[in-house]
Amino acid sequence: MNPIAANVATAFTAAYQHTPQLYFSPGRINLIGEHVDYNDGFVLPAAINKGVYYAVAANTSGLINISALDYNEQISIPFSDINKTSGWRNYVLSVVNEFLLLHKNIGGFDCIFSGDIPIGSGMSSSAAVEGGLAFALNEIFNAGLSRKELALLCQRAEHNFPNMKCGIMDQYANLQGKKDNVILLDCKTIEHQYYPLLLGEYIIVLINSNVHHELVTGEYNLRRKWSGDGLNILKNNAGVQSFRDKDIAGKLETCKASMSSEEYNCCKYVIEEIARTQLAVELLAQNNLRAFGQLMNATHLGLSKLYTVSCKELDFLADYAATHEAVLGSRMMGGGFGGCTINIVRKDSTAQFIEAISAAYLQQFNIKAEAYIVETSNGVEKIAP
Repeated sequence: MNPIAANVATAFTAAYQHTPQLYFSPGRINLIGEHVDYNDGFVLPAAINKGVYYAVAANTSGLINISALDYNEQISIPFSDINKTSGWRNYVLSVVNEFLLLHKNIGGFDCIFSGDIPIGSGMSSSAAVEGGLAFALNEIFNAGLSRKELALLCQRAEHNFPNMKCGIMDQYANLQGKKDNVILLDCKTIEHQYYPLLLGEYIIVLINSNVHHELVTGEYNLRRKWSGDGLNILKNNAGVQSFRDKDIAGKLETCKASMSSEEYNCCKYVIEEIARTQLAVELLAQNNLRAFGQLMNATHLGLSKLYTVSCKELDFLADYAATHEAVLGSRMMGGGFGGCTINIVRKDSTAQFIEAISAAYLQQFNIKAEAYIVETSNGVEKIAP
């Protein structure tokens, strides 16, 4: 058994004196299609083998007992006290609240969780926390929700108490992931296809900048507003229905004078990123990893200069990787303003690449980067005790 899973199981038995069900809830990577899941775009994520491990069981007390081992914190409250609070509590309580809003018969339960996703890394620890608990409660209390319904429930949960107006990608990848595959998710229709991820002599390496600028939620929501306001101008002035309309790039230019620079730049990025993601799937099917990597580089440039969600540390890491002969593509991943870059790196040069980029980053910023080699994983699933 995974040592983290064993630890939560042991802690659960010691705390509650009964036997839990165990679950693994994965983090996610996103190869391309960043910040377009809330703009009717396409994304290409995959669940990964880093995540959150849950031990959960119904109790007879009627209380919600949840312990976050990584914070050494716990809550014990009746259902009547579920309200918006702070930190990790917002994510778990908001999930429970969404079940109640659906009038699902969720009873008291005991829960302990712990994980190995670095907070703020861009691997979506929040969706892993939400998805693992939602899946467990759905199964234990026979709520009857499908994985797709659970993903949508978790998205609403993140919108509600945490007030993070995220798209559907993170929660969808967490619940619908499939090992050795990426998910092409149409965020307009909420339908998906699996594509085999055949990297051959390459692997995926994440470089954690170990910076997390404290403006992510507000700035994320602001960019969602800018792109949404820009789309409304396109609708009113050019008859556009969505960012996926034919000839929308030209229509954007005709409406440029009616937009703020922020609205225009955000719309330009979204339109270009949707096109890149559609092309990326074709390149993946052709196993043209070199051209795929070039699209990743272009995405980072757009995120940095148009959508403005990068930072100097992420720009340094992406720029350095782009000049390394063993790297096919590199870009920032996740909400931005810190976290990780995702890199496609040749296997036989991985150690040398990690050593070189870490040394350069330390010299530039006096910050120690961390490297993670990740593999694809299934979505949330029960694991054997």
